[in-house]
Amino acid sequence: MAFDPNLDKQLFAEAKEFKTTRITVSVQQYNEGEKKLQIARENKSAEGEYRFAKLGRMVKGEAEAILPLIKKALEFM
Repeated sequence: MAFDPNLDKQLFAEAKEFKTTRITVSVQQYNEGEKKLQIARENKSAEGEYRFAKLGRMVKGEAEAILPLIKKALEFM
């Protein structure tokens, strides 16, 4: 079965911006299935536009900043 974007729902999303990056915490649900937590990073380009990047590792400040977002997201799961 191929991925159908019409069946993908975003139940919650909130982002925290830093100097050159933005981390978004969201809750996604596909085809009425299990709700899942998603954490994504976007890096700011020289033109000031955000582009998707692999989340990879977070520094302590980033992790501390998104903890409240994770707790809020859990209420939607």
